[in-house]
Amino acid sequence: MVDFEIKLNHTIFYNLIQDSAETKDLGDKYKETCMVLKKFGSFVLIVTIVAALMVPTTAFAGAWRITSLDWQPYSGSDMRDQGKSIAILKDVLARNGIELIVEFYPWRRAQYLARQPKYLGYFPAWPEEVAEGFVASQPVDWSYIGVLAPTGSNLTWENIDTLYKNHKVATIVTYAYPREIEDAMKRFPGNVITSPNETLCAKMLVGKRAEAAITDPNVMLYSAKQVGITNIEILKKDLRKKALVIALRNDDANRERIEFLNKILTEN
Repeated sequence: MVDFEIKLNHTIFYNLIQDSAETKDLGDKYKETCMVLKKFGSFVLIVTIVAALMVPTTAFAGAWRITSLDWQPYSGSDMRDQGKSIAILKDVLARNGIELIVEFYPWRRAQYLARQPKYLGYFPAWPEEVAEGFVASQPVDWSYIGVLAPTGSNLTWENIDTLYKNHKVATIVTYAYPREIEDAMKRFPGNVITSPNETLCAKMLVGKRAEAAITDPNVMLYSAKQVGITNIEILKKDLRKKALVIALRNDDANRERIEFLNKILTEN
Protein backbone atom coordinates (compact mmCIF):
# COMPACT_ATOMS: atom_id res chain seq x y z
CA MET A 1 0.00 0.00 0.00
CA VAL A 2 2.86 2.40 0.84
CA ASP A 3 4.49 1.80 -2.55
CA PHE A 4 1.26 2.64 -4.38
CA GLU A 5 0.87 5.82 -2.34
CA ILE A 6 4.45 6.85 -3.23
CA LYS A 7 3.77 6.17 -6.89
CA LEU A 8 0.48 8.09 -6.77
CA ASN A 9 2.02 11.08 -4.97
CA HIS A 10 4.91 11.13 -7.45
CA THR A 11 2.49 11.10 -10.41
CA ILE A 12 0.54 14.05 -9.03
CA PHE A 13 3.76 15.97 -8.31
CA TYR A 14 5.17 15.16 -11.74
CA ASN A 15 2.02 16.31 -13.54
CA LEU A 16 1.91 19.56 -11.59
CA ILE A 17 5.49 20.40 -12.49
CA GLN A 18 4.97 19.35 -16.12
CA ASP A 19 1.91 21.59 -16.39
CA SER A 20 3.84 24.45 -14.82
CA ALA A 21 6.72 24.00 -17.25
CA GLU A 22 4.39 24.04 -20.26
CA THR A 23 2.04 26.82 -19.26
CA LYS A 24 4.36 29.20 -17.46
CA ASP A 25 7.62 28.54 -19.31
CA LEU A 26 9.54 28.15 -16.06
CA GLY A 27 12.82 27.25 -17.80
CA ASP A 28 15.27 24.45 -18.23
CA LYS A 29 15.59 23.66 -14.53
CA TYR A 30 11.96 22.63 -14.34
CA LYS A 31 12.29 20.53 -17.48
CA GLU A 32 15.36 18.83 -16.04
CA THR A 33 13.45 18.21 -12.82
CA CYS A 34 10.64 16.64 -14.82
CA MET A 35 13.07 14.32 -16.58
CA VAL A 36 14.57 13.22 -13.25
CA LEU A 37 11.14 12.58 -11.83
CA LYS A 38 10.15 10.67 -14.93
CA LYS A 39 13.12 8.35 -14.47
CA PHE A 40 12.36 8.10 -10.76
CA GLY A 41 8.80 7.16 -11.66
CA SER A 42 10.06 4.16 -13.61
CA PHE A 43 12.15 3.14 -10.61
CA VAL A 44 9.12 3.40 -8.27
CA LEU A 45 7.08 1.29 -10.66
CA ILE A 46 9.74 -1.45 -10.62
CA VAL A 47 9.99 -1.32 -6.82
CA THR A 48 6.20 -1.53 -6.56
CA ILE A 49 6.06 -4.61 -8.78
CA VAL A 50 8.87 -6.33 -6.88
CA ALA A 51 7.22 -5.53 -3.52
CA ALA A 52 3.92 -6.93 -4.74
CA LEU A 53 5.64 -10.14 -5.77
CA MET A 54 7.19 -10.44 -2.32
CA VAL A 55 3.80 -10.37 -0.50
CA PRO A 56 3.01 -13.95 0.55
CA THR A 57 0.05 -15.38 -1.32
CA THR A 58 -1.49 -18.80 -0.94
CA ALA A 59 -4.26 -20.77 -2.52
CA PHE A 60 -6.08 -20.29 0.77
CA ALA A 61 -5.98 -16.48 0.83
CA GLY A 62 -9.30 -14.92 1.74
CA ALA A 63 -11.56 -15.16 4.78
CA TRP A 64 -11.69 -18.11 7.19
CA ARG A 65 -14.43 -18.39 9.79
CA ILE A 66 -14.39 -20.04 13.24
CA THR A 67 -16.67 -20.16 16.25
CA SER A 68 -15.45 -19.23 19.72
CA LEU A 69 -16.60 -18.41 23.23
CA ASP A 70 -16.10 -15.63 25.75
CA TRP A 71 -13.22 -17.07 27.76
CA GLN A 72 -11.24 -14.02 28.77
CA PRO A 73 -8.38 -13.27 28.58
CA TYR A 74 -7.83 -15.87 25.85
CA SER A 75 -10.91 -15.04 23.77
CA GLY A 76 -13.64 -12.46 24.17
CA SER A 77 -16.11 -10.63 21.97
CA ASP A 78 -15.67 -7.42 23.98
CA MET A 79 -11.88 -7.55 24.27
CA ARG A 80 -9.26 -5.71 22.28
CA ASP A 81 -8.21 -7.96 19.38
CA GLN A 82 -10.90 -10.39 20.64
CA GLY A 83 -8.53 -11.85 23.21
CA LYS A 84 -4.90 -12.93 23.56
CA SER A 85 -5.18 -16.30 21.78
CA ILE A 86 -7.44 -15.03 19.01
CA ALA A 87 -4.92 -12.25 18.33
CA ILE A 88 -2.10 -14.81 17.96
CA LEU A 89 -4.12 -16.87 15.49
CA LYS A 90 -5.18 -13.81 13.51
CA ASP A 91 -1.57 -12.69 13.20
CA VAL A 92 -0.37 -16.08 11.93
CA LEU A 93 -3.12 -16.21 9.31
CA ALA A 94 -2.77 -12.56 8.26
CA ARG A 95 0.89 -13.14 7.42
CA ASN A 96 -0.36 -15.67 4.89
CA GLY A 97 -3.05 -13.48 3.35
CA ILE A 98 -5.92 -14.94 5.36
CA GLU A 99 -8.51 -12.92 7.28
CA LEU A 100 -9.99 -14.61 10.35
CA ILE A 101 -13.66 -13.99 11.14
CA VAL A 102 -14.66 -15.02 14.66
CA GLU A 103 -18.24 -15.63 15.80
CA PHE A 104 -18.85 -15.86 19.56
CA TYR A 105 -21.42 -18.18 21.13
CA PRO A 106 -21.94 -20.10 24.37
CA TRP A 107 -19.43 -22.96 24.38
CA ARG A 108 -21.76 -25.86 23.57
CA ARG A 109 -23.38 -23.93 20.74
CA ALA A 110 -19.98 -22.88 19.38
CA GLN A 111 -19.00 -26.56 19.19
CA TYR A 112 -22.29 -27.53 17.55
CA LEU A 113 -22.28 -24.78 14.91
CA ALA A 114 -18.65 -25.46 13.96
CA ARG A 115 -19.82 -28.65 12.20
CA GLN A 116 -21.29 -26.51 9.43
CA PRO A 117 -19.21 -26.35 6.21
CA LYS A 118 -18.73 -22.57 6.41
CA TYR A 119 -16.59 -22.91 9.56
CA LEU A 120 -13.01 -24.10 9.86
CA GLY A 121 -13.75 -25.27 13.40
CA TYR A 122 -13.90 -23.90 16.94
CA PHE A 123 -11.21 -22.27 19.08
CA PRO A 124 -9.72 -22.15 21.71
CA ALA A 125 -10.01 -25.70 22.98
CA TRP A 126 -7.97 -28.05 25.11
CA PRO A 127 -7.09 -31.29 23.30
CA GLU A 128 -9.63 -33.12 25.50
CA GLU A 129 -12.33 -30.79 24.16
CA VAL A 130 -11.85 -31.75 20.52
CA ALA A 131 -15.11 -33.53 19.74
CA GLU A 132 -15.74 -36.46 17.44
CA GLY A 133 -15.69 -35.33 13.83
CA PHE A 134 -12.92 -32.82 14.56
CA VAL A 135 -9.14 -33.02 14.76
CA ALA A 136 -6.80 -30.92 16.88
CA SER A 137 -4.49 -28.41 15.23
CA GLN A 138 -0.94 -27.75 16.30
CA PRO A 139 -0.90 -25.54 19.44
CA VAL A 140 -1.79 -21.89 18.87
CA ASP A 141 -1.30 -20.77 22.48
CA TRP A 142 -1.05 -22.25 25.99
CA SER A 143 -3.21 -22.16 29.10
CA TYR A 144 -2.91 -23.74 32.53
CA ILE A 145 -4.96 -25.78 34.96
CA GLY A 146 -4.29 -24.70 38.51
CA VAL A 147 -5.66 -24.78 42.02
CA LEU A 148 -7.08 -21.62 43.60
CA ALA A 149 -8.56 -20.83 47.01
CA PRO A 150 -9.74 -17.84 49.05
CA THR A 151 -6.83 -15.69 50.19
CA GLY A 152 -5.49 -16.81 53.57
CA SER A 153 -7.32 -20.14 53.58
CA ASN A 154 -4.16 -22.10 54.46
CA LEU A 155 -5.53 -25.04 52.53
CA THR A 156 -3.06 -27.94 52.29
CA TRP A 157 -3.03 -30.95 49.98
CA GLU A 158 -0.50 -33.45 48.66
CA ASN A 159 -2.04 -34.47 45.34
CA ILE A 160 -5.31 -34.38 43.42
CA ASP A 161 -6.77 -37.33 45.33
CA THR A 162 -6.11 -35.80 48.77
CA LEU A 163 -7.47 -32.46 47.53
CA TYR A 164 -10.79 -34.03 46.57
CA LYS A 165 -10.84 -36.38 49.54
CA ASN A 166 -10.52 -33.63 52.15
CA HIS A 167 -12.00 -30.51 50.54
CA LYS A 168 -14.98 -29.22 48.59
CA VAL A 169 -13.58 -28.47 45.12
CA ALA A 170 -15.31 -26.34 42.48
CA THR A 171 -14.92 -27.15 38.78
CA ILE A 172 -16.37 -25.75 35.56
CA VAL A 173 -19.13 -28.01 34.26
CA THR A 174 -18.39 -27.40 30.57
CA TYR A 175 -14.68 -28.28 30.80
CA ALA A 176 -13.19 -31.60 29.74
CA TYR A 177 -10.57 -32.03 32.44
CA PRO A 178 -7.51 -34.31 32.18
CA ARG A 179 -8.16 -37.92 33.17
CA GLU A 180 -6.36 -37.67 36.53
CA ILE A 181 -8.76 -34.91 37.64
CA GLU A 182 -11.83 -36.61 36.15
CA ASP A 183 -10.94 -39.85 37.97
CA ALA A 184 -10.57 -38.03 41.30
CA MET A 185 -14.00 -36.45 40.80
CA LYS A 186 -15.49 -39.91 40.29
CA ARG A 187 -13.82 -41.27 43.41
CA PHE A 188 -15.01 -38.41 45.63
CA PRO A 189 -18.28 -37.17 44.05
CA GLY A 190 -19.52 -35.78 47.37
CA ASN A 191 -16.80 -33.12 47.32
CA VAL A 192 -17.34 -32.03 43.71
CA ILE A 193 -19.00 -28.62 43.30
CA THR A 194 -19.86 -27.64 39.72
CA SER A 195 -20.13 -24.14 38.31
CA PRO A 196 -21.17 -22.95 34.83
CA ASN A 197 -18.32 -20.42 34.65
CA GLU A 198 -15.43 -18.81 36.52
CA THR A 199 -17.45 -15.80 37.68
CA LEU A 200 -19.85 -17.95 39.71
CA CYS A 201 -16.96 -20.18 40.73
CA ALA A 202 -15.20 -17.15 42.26
CA LYS A 203 -18.38 -16.27 44.15
CA MET A 204 -18.57 -19.84 45.47
CA LEU A 205 -15.04 -19.55 46.83
CA VAL A 206 -15.53 -16.24 48.64
CA GLY A 207 -18.99 -17.38 49.80
CA LYS A 208 -17.39 -20.51 51.30
CA ARG A 209 -19.52 -22.90 49.27
CA ALA A 210 -16.26 -24.35 47.94
CA GLU A 211 -12.82 -24.50 49.56
CA ALA A 212 -10.83 -24.70 46.34
CA ALA A 213 -11.30 -24.50 42.60
CA ILE A 214 -9.56 -26.21 39.71
CA THR A 215 -9.55 -24.16 36.53
CA ASP A 216 -7.32 -21.88 34.49
CA PRO A 217 -5.92 -19.31 36.98
CA ASN A 218 -5.77 -16.56 34.34
CA VAL A 219 -9.46 -16.95 33.52
CA MET A 220 -10.47 -17.18 37.18
CA LEU A 221 -8.60 -14.07 38.29
CA TYR A 222 -9.74 -12.08 35.25
CA SER A 223 -13.38 -13.05 35.81
CA ALA A 224 -13.21 -12.41 39.56
CA LYS A 225 -11.74 -8.94 39.00
CA GLN A 226 -14.63 -8.03 36.68
CA VAL A 227 -17.08 -8.47 39.58
CA GLY A 228 -14.86 -6.86 42.21
CA ILE A 229 -13.51 -10.03 43.83
CA THR A 230 -9.83 -9.68 44.69
CA ASN A 231 -9.36 -12.08 47.61
CA ILE A 232 -8.60 -15.24 45.64
CA GLU A 233 -5.09 -16.66 45.45
CA ILE A 234 -3.33 -19.24 43.31
CA LEU A 235 -2.13 -22.25 45.29
CA LYS A 236 -0.62 -23.93 42.25
CA LYS A 237 -0.63 -22.27 38.82
CA ASP A 238 0.69 -25.05 36.63
CA LEU A 239 -0.92 -28.24 37.80
CA ARG A 240 -1.11 -28.91 34.05
CA LYS A 241 0.10 -26.89 31.09
CA LYS A 242 -2.52 -27.16 28.37
CA ALA A 243 -2.21 -26.52 24.64
CA LEU A 244 -4.90 -24.33 23.14
CA VAL A 245 -5.77 -25.82 19.76
CA ILE A 246 -8.30 -25.30 17.01
CA ALA A 247 -10.80 -28.15 16.78
CA LEU A 248 -10.78 -28.48 12.99
CA ARG A 249 -13.71 -29.94 11.11
CA ASN A 250 -12.29 -33.27 9.94
CA ASP A 251 -13.69 -33.88 6.48
CA ASP A 252 -12.45 -34.01 2.90
CA ALA A 253 -13.52 -30.42 2.18
CA ASN A 254 -11.31 -29.17 5.03
CA ARG A 255 -8.34 -31.51 4.55
CA GLU A 256 -6.03 -29.19 2.59
CA ARG A 257 -6.71 -26.28 4.92
CA ILE A 258 -5.88 -28.48 7.92
CA GLU A 259 -2.52 -29.45 6.41
CA PHE A 260 -1.70 -25.88 5.49
CA LEU A 261 -2.72 -24.50 8.89
CA ASN A 262 -0.65 -27.05 10.80
CA LYS A 263 2.32 -26.23 8.60
CA ILE A 264 2.23 -22.50 9.30
CA LEU A 265 1.53 -23.02 13.00
CA THR A 266 4.58 -25.30 13.24
CA GLU A 267 6.70 -22.66 11.49
CA ASN A 268 5.40 -19.82 13.69
